[in-house]
Amino acid sequence: MNSMPQNNGYPITIPLLVDNVQEQPKLGANESTELNTKGQLSKSGSTTFCKTCFNGLNALSGVGILSIPYALSSGGWFSLILLLAIASSAFYTGLLIQRCMDMDSSIRSYPDIGDRAFGPKGRALVSILMHAELYLVAIGFLILEGDNLSYLFPNTGFVIGGFGIDARQSFVIMVGLIILPTVWLNNMSILSYVSASGVAASIVLLCSILWLGAFDGIGFHGKGSFVHWNGIPTAVSLYAFCYCAHPVFPTLYTSMSNQKQFSKVLILCFFLCTFTYGLMAISGYLMFGSDVQSQITLNLPSDRISSRIVIYTTLITPITKYALIVTPIVNAIENKVLSGSKKRWPSLLIRTNLVLSSVIVALAIPIFGYLMSLVGAFLSITASIILPCLCFLKISGTYRIFSFQLVIIGGIMVTGIAIMIIGTYTSILEILGHFVNGDKTEARPF
Repeated sequence: MNSMPQNNGYPITIPLLVDNVQEQPKLGANESTELNTKGQLSKSGSTTFCKTCFNGLNALSGVGILSIPYALSSGGWFSLILLLAIASSAFYTGLLIQRCMDMDSSIRSYPDIGDRAFGPKGRALVSILMHAELYLVAIGFLILEGDNLSYLFPNTGFVIGGFGIDARQSFVIMVGLIILPTVWLNNMSILSYVSASGVAASIVLLCSILWLGAFDGIGFHGKGSFVHWNGIPTAVSLYAFCYCAHPVFPTLYTSMSNQKQFSKVLILCFFLCTFTYGLMAISGYLMFGSDVQSQITLNLPSDRISSRIVIYTTLITPITKYALIVTPIVNAIENKVLSGSKKRWPSLLIRTNLVLSSVIVALAIPIFGYLMSLVGAFLSITASIILPCLCFLKISGTYRIFSFQLVIIGGIMVTGIAIMIIGTYTSILEILGHFVNGDKTEARPF
């Protein structure tokens, strides 16, 4: 097996800070070699503990923070327990990924884990799930941009050939045109540093929401409901979407100078992100109650400065991250189609068509909450909960001996499979119901 990371094996969020710029596209450039606990040669990078923590926080803190109040509103206060359960399970499966890599020093990426456990079919399955999730998240970025910009400028629109294009559709198209040149770039190192603003954006977003509730007249007066059983699948699916960073963990692990500290990185990142998600969910639910929308920014009064800070901060991150998100997909397609061709125009055509297709889907499925719920239920649960458990059991051979660890892993897998089936079914019904009923907004699941 090739020990170096493949171009099509990059995870959902590429690590953004390394001690050498050249380490970004090729993390093996400045690696050191040492003996692991089994006496095998193990390669480590040069990224410090603090920078790895920052990269982990950037991977875990994404656009899911906008939907977390909607998730709590869908499930009720009881669903906060499920948020903690999802966070704990995701943390544990993150540790399982680390153990898989400790057992085989040749593992460099998430597809490598699938290959080590189940051969080429395992690698193909992991790659397909990763790329599908990346594509849908990129589409979610466009929907988010269109929704928020049309909220700020509702009268924007134009007519082409007798067909009217409303504000949301106009902004989706315009954002697609703005993003397109960034996707054409081959060297993504500059954009990767720009996208490191994701952590700062999450902090600014949370602080601005708290300011709006405490000092800008909105208040925290919503009581909410204890539980909405019909909304539990939607809530759990959206919670799962917030913890869909597992494909990045192998790259974070291999980039560390001291890989023994990776478990501490996971503890810190999961604690801080869960605290942030919980605070945002509770604040948003208390501010708007059951009226909170799939993106909390759509509830904010657009005439206030603090609201505009929140919305503009929200808009920056997707534009800077879109190119990074779709790069693994582009690389995978180019590796299969171009076959080593050095001509530039076929690559530009592939990248342009990828952006064009995502714009078309964003125009056709303008429902951010339902789409993210589907991604969380089917792809995030599979990639972040179920697959790490299956791969660890296969690689370690733990499944051969009955133990307490086997019971824990089995319980997580069964729960994950149940969430995947029920959540996916519910999300698909919500999406179909949206189009069948002609709703312009995302209806409540209760």
